[in-house]
Amino acid sequence: MSLDSIDRVAVLGAGNMGHGITEVTAMAGYDVTMRDIKDEFIEDGYESIKWSVEKLEEKEMLEDSAEEVLGRIDTTTDLEEAVADADLVIEAAPEDLDLKHDIFTDLEEYTSGDTLLATNTSSLPISDIAEAVDSSERVLGLHFFNPPVKMDLVEVIYGEDTSDEAAEAGYEWVESIDKTPIYVRKDVRGFVVNTIVGPFGGEPAFMVSNDEATIREADATMVHERGYPMGPFELGDLTGIDVGYHVRKEGDSPIPPITEEKVEAGDLGQKTGKGFYDYEDGDGADYEPEDAGDFDWLRVEARMINRAAFLVGEDVATPEEVDTGVQLGLGFPEGICRRADKIGLDTVLEKLETLYEETGEDRFEPHPYLEQLVAEGKTGEEAGAGFYSYDDDSLGPYHDLNYALEDGVLSVELDRPSRMNALSDDLLAEIDDLFSNVDTDEVRCATIEGAGDQAFCAGADVSGFSDADPTDLMDVTPAFETVNDFERPVLAKIDGFCLGGGLELALACDLRVATERSSFGAPEINLGLIPGGGGTQRLTRVLGETRAKELVFRGNHIDADRAEEWGLINRSVEREDFDDTVSEFVDDLAGGPPIALKIAKKVMNEGEDASIAAAVAMESQGFGLLSSTEDVLEGTAAFAEDREPEFEGK
Repeated sequence: MSLDSIDRVAVLGAGNMGHGITEVTAMAGYDVTMRDIKDEFIEDGYESIKWSVEKLEEKEMLEDSAEEVLGRIDTTTDLEEAVADADLVIEAAPEDLDLKHDIFTDLEEYTSGDTLLATNTSSLPISDIAEAVDSSERVLGLHFFNPPVKMDLVEVIYGEDTSDEAAEAGYEWVESIDKTPIYVRKDVRGFVVNTIVGPFGGEPAFMVSNDEATIREADATMVHERGYPMGPFELGDLTGIDVGYHVRKEGDSPIPPITEEKVEAGDLGQKTGKGFYDYEDGDGADYEPEDAGDFDWLRVEARMINRAAFLVGEDVATPEEVDTGVQLGLGFPEGICRRADKIGLDTVLEKLETLYEETGEDRFEPHPYLEQLVAEGKTGEEAGAGFYSYDDDSLGPYHDLNYALEDGVLSVELDRPSRMNALSDDLLAEIDDLFSNVDTDEVRCATIEGAGDQAFCAGADVSGFSDADPTDLMDVTPAFETVNDFERPVLAKIDGFCLGGGLELALACDLRVATERSSFGAPEINLGLIPGGGGTQRLTRVLGETRAKELVFRGNHIDADRAEEWGLINRSVEREDFDDTVSEFVDDLAGGPPIALKIAKKVMNEGEDASIAAAVAMESQGFGLLSSTEDVLEGTAAFAEDREPEFEGK
């Protein structure tokens, strides 16, 4: 059982999750059969897929045509027919254990022993579902997030009997459909993401129920001061208050009184027009920054961190997996383990101990792993270790940045796809650290790109700077200057949005290649701001005053073709030609003479701010220095011998 053996997939269910999983499977090149119990369910699901892939094609977000993707999808109401030739079956039926038992009982009869059997359940234990199958070692969870086409995360969950072989095959398959998998190594209720989000919604509800806070105070604080994409009550209204209620009830967890009251009254959130906020006669989630007050955010985050300690301490998931889960699955501005290390695990432990002593409530009891870390002095960043280790003598660990150094090419990826790779304070610090400390002797050139398929970088993540002093933000961010001053050529690989701080990062690079679907802009003026990372100055130097002022003053976007016409980027190319074009640039840069490229960059950058006489003098000095290098001798000899030079940087 391996990825190599998976050619055909069957998805059981044509609802929101079923047709979404079918769509991403077909988009990845797999033949897939979507099955449901009624023709009308199938028809609705297929029409949803058709509409979606056609929209993606219009936005140039498909590698293949919509027709080709749809051609890989078969539909049926016959279960045996659907799974007969399938190598992987993904069940996406309603959350009813008896129903799932019936399905898996049939699957054991209709599939071979080598077929991988997965469930997309979000609330039922994998082990309970696998009870219906004698060969339970081939049953695992593949928990997609809604909507599957947009959400990057998939939890790969072990049941009690799931084999490593089955889990690894599932993990590799998830990677093959261009999603990000995380292992959930034990079958705990809530898996990873819902284990963390439980206290995010639950603890504020207890606080409001006990008259210790208001709904608006909680939401305003968690969004405007702590940087979460939604407040806990706003999120509850969006997902349905009854959903969280039933999860808690099934898990025999205490239910906040305000949650119970809303469910009993039928006020379930946006779907009923009223929940924690009024969406019919009121303005919905209308909280403002000034509503924050003195809400005790540490109480909420301490509980979330305690649940993270449970996941890590019980070997359910690693800190990296937990943080990837909450960032991609919930859109959190940073991982909860990473945030814990910043706050200080001793501070978190003290908060939990105080609350446990005052209330006697089990939900505040510190997990032994958290106590162990603090006892060992691993209290976070300042101590050099916490959930993570912090070694000043090595690069990283980076949480929002991926990099690789191979054959002289430093490939850098901004890794915040759930936030369209927006620049947080942490991400900027990681960019600065990498480009400041990487061994330039090993680097011939560097590239920067964004993860996901939406953006190079959509700007600054304002929520990530919620605790910053305004005077601190007045200084030009070091990351942009570090990239600008890096000794080797840097190429920005732009596919999608390149806006605000993202545009400033691209401008700090030496070269810029973009897909035709990309768009560029400096929208800060629409927020009452101006570019703050050198954008006003670099835009003027690159575009000239007239076009730079148009971009900054109007705050509009321009497309890639206009950006090329204006000289903002070096090339605008069709998406299918993007990789080849980038490779041509990289080959020239990586194969070029390192010393000459270093001096050329330095002279050109510094010459911008010098008089023409001073700039020409710098150029002459550079020319003189290079004339005695071995690279010049090699270049001259190669020219005479009509061969490609092999520069060694000497």
